[in-house]
This record gives sequence, C-alpha cells and structure tokens, in this order.
Amino acid sequence: MQNIMRMLTSEMVFWTAWIIIPLIMEIIPAVFGFLVLIKKRLRYRKDIELKYFPEISVIIPVYNSASTLEMCINSIVESNYPFDKMDILLVNNGSKDNSFEIFKRYQKEHKGVNIKWMNAQQGKSKALNMALFNSQGKYIIHLDSDGIVHQDALLNLIKRFESNDNIHCMTGSILTNPELISNAKPGFMRFVQKLEFFEYAQAFLAGRNFEAEWNSIFTMSGAFSSFRKSTILKTQLYNTETVCEDTHVTFQVRRLLKKKIDICEKAIFFVEPIDSIDTLYVQRQRWQRGELEVAHMFPTNVGAIKGFFTNFMTRLLMFDHTFAFPRMIWYFALICLTFMNYPYMFIVQSVIIIYALYTFSAFLYYLNVFSYLSWDKKLRRYYANKILLVFFLPMFNFVVYWFRMAGIINSIKGTSTWKTKTFQEECETCKIIIKKDFNVVIIVIDKLRGFITTQK
Repeated sequence: MQNIMRMLTSEMVFWTAWIIIPLIMEIIPAVFGFLVLIKKRLRYRKDIELKYFPEISVIIPVYNSASTLEMCINSIVESNYPFDKMDILLVNNGSKDNSFEIFKRYQKEHKGVNIKWMNAQQGKSKALNMALFNSQGKYIIHLDSDGIVHQDALLNLIKRFESNDNIHCMTGSILTNPELISNAKPGFMRFVQKLEFFEYAQAFLAGRNFEAEWNSIFTMSGAFSSFRKSTILKTQLYNTETVCEDTHVTFQVRRLLKKKIDICEKAIFFVEPIDSIDTLYVQRQRWQRGELEVAHMFPTNVGAIKGFFTNFMTRLLMFDHTFAFPRMIWYFALICLTFMNYPYMFIVQSVIIIYALYTFSAFLYYLNVFSYLSWDKKLRRYYANKILLVFFLPMFNFVVYWFRMAGIINSIKGTSTWKTKTFQEECETCKIIIKKDFNVVIIVIDKLRGFITTQK
C-alpha cells in the first residue's frame, strides 16, 4: 500500500510540475482568448457605408525596392478606394537600385495617380517623419514596399475610422501571400511558409484581436498601420533610437496621448513569405530586441506581482522574458528525466499529452480565425484547407521560441542595429567559441597522441 501511495504521490508531483508551464503560457490564455473572441464576434457592429471618401495619404518607405515597388503601388491604385482621393508618398532612404526609375515610369504611365518621390538619407524613422509633414490626407496609412494590400483593405480601414470616433489609430492584419506560397517550389521551405501563414493568421486575427479588447496591442505593425493625421502629429513621431519604431509610436499613442489602439481585421496586407531559415531567424531576433528596447523606453512603476494582473506590458514581458528561462529549463528537463528512473514510455506519453494540449490551443485559435475570415470566402477557404497544420504549429512555435531566446541574449550583450547575424553565422560563431573553450583539452589530447606514437 505504501509503495502504491508513494508511486501515486510521485506521479502527481511530476504532473503538477510538468504541466504548470504549458497551462500558464498557452492553454489557459488560449481558452480565455477563444471565449473573448467569440463574445466579440457575436456583438460585432457592422461599419457604416461611406457617404463620401475622405482624402488619405499612403506612405511607403523605399529601400532597394525595385523588385516589388510597382506591384505594391498597383495594389493600392487598383483597390476599391478611389485613387483620386489618395496621395502616395514614396520616401527613399538611400536606395542603390533602380527604384527611382520604377517611380518615374509609373508616374509617366499613370498620370491620374497622385504619386510623389522624396529623398531621405537619415534612416527609416526620419524618412517616415518627413513624409508625415508632407502628407495631405485626413488619414495616414503606412505600408511596406514589399507587399500588396487586399482589394478591400483601404476601404475597410476608412469605414472603421468613420464609424468610430473613438478610434484614432489601427494596425492592419498582416498575412503572408498565399499565391506566392502556392507557387513556391515544393519541399521543406514551402511547408515552413505554410506554417508561417498559419502563425500570422492566428497572431493577428486572433491574438491582436483579443489584445484590442483590452487596449493591449503591443505593436501597430510598421508593414500596415493607419492613423488619424490629427493624432499622429501630436506624438513625438518616429523614434530613431530603436529598430522597432512602429512599437515606439504605438506606446506614444497609448501612454502619452491616452488613445486606444485597435485592429481592423478586414484590412489585410500580404507580405512575402520567408525564403530561408536565416530570414526567419534574423526577423524574429529583431522583433525581440525591439520589444525589449521599447520596454526600457516606457518603464512601468508597478511591482511584478501587481503588474502581472493589472498591466499588460508587465505581463507580456514576464511571459516573453522572465518565464523564458524557466521554459528553457523545462525543455531540458526531458533529458534529465531519463536519469531519474522514469520509464522511457512514461516520458514519451507525457510529451504526447503536452503536445496535444498545445495543439488544442492552436485549434481554438483556428476556429476564431475561421470565423473572422467570413467576409472573404476565397481566403477563408484557403485557411480552412490548412487545418492539418494545427498539428505542426506547436513545433514551429518551439523553433521560433529558440530564435527569440537568441534575440534576448543578443540584446543583453549587443547594441541596437538592423544588421544581425544569420542563423548560419551564429552557428559558425558557436563553433569558434566551443573550439576555443575546449582548446586546452584538444592540446592535451594531441600531446597524449604524440606520446603514444613515440612509445610505439
């Protein structure tokens, strides 16, 4: 009887310790978020139809964008928002390709389009600020030059603004381009691109939709964001001291102007999918470093325990950074279990159960996203057909976690810069460090080999 009680107690302690991190980090937030988004969807109020079209200014930073610039401009001009009600500002930030030639040709071939070119040689933030002061529209929309807007994106943004006087700025929804994914060469990278599409859909249409309910959106994506001009000009504009100027201006609007940050789930901007693991690694590191930099610029004065329940920024930093190291230890605990007399089958079963819980949380968000895509049947069908990716998304998130972890470590020992090491470069650096650290051992081994050889 004592042996049975000891075994049950041991397993209860194991499962309590083993499951607490995924429950806190993924499962409970997923269930809560699912219910909140269902409630939000049920009380959704349709945006009004526009009686007139206010003028808008579309700002596009340009840096060696010749391969994508015309495609981006075309998507704006051919959208359902009247192009005679918009001015398009291309802000060049030291391009060395023929981006200017693309602009000249476009301007010549489309004389009815109000498009301007401006030169700025002082970084992306100052280029955006210059464009803001030269804009004419009631609403300001920022777009990256390497993507295209959905046909209804601009119209849906302005409808949302005009329907809600209390909305002063919004992020659009960013998705990777399904057509580019479908046309990619079959293989491992196309599979990763599909997972990236799935991740983006859940991050924006579920994650940021949930955050908008609590005015806790951390970043209005620089790839697609929008403002009332009267609001953005009251901020300190884009900051030049961080690689995440979009996050910085988000905090200015919320913390300094006390305005709500919202999302327009019906305004979609399609970006290019990643082309390599190196690209994914650099991208996620830069996002992680930017998050930390902005957090330092806008510190909170509440304690950690109180802040966890009352302040979204404290909660986010604890999830992404404070809990990062326990999560890392938790992952490595798998190896340790094999040395603690736990049966291999027991370890395998526990991993399967934990993975199933992560998959369940991904499935809940899948249902939310499916619901929020009801306005676009084609996109909804594409997303619905990818349901099997739910089973692989936890593995993708696991890899991304380690990339972000590298970003945390590099942000501690490095300075802020857009140029970061690729995954391959980091691996080479690790090899050099390991070789250097074990250099003494190698020397001793070489001497032993030499001694043995001479003895023979």
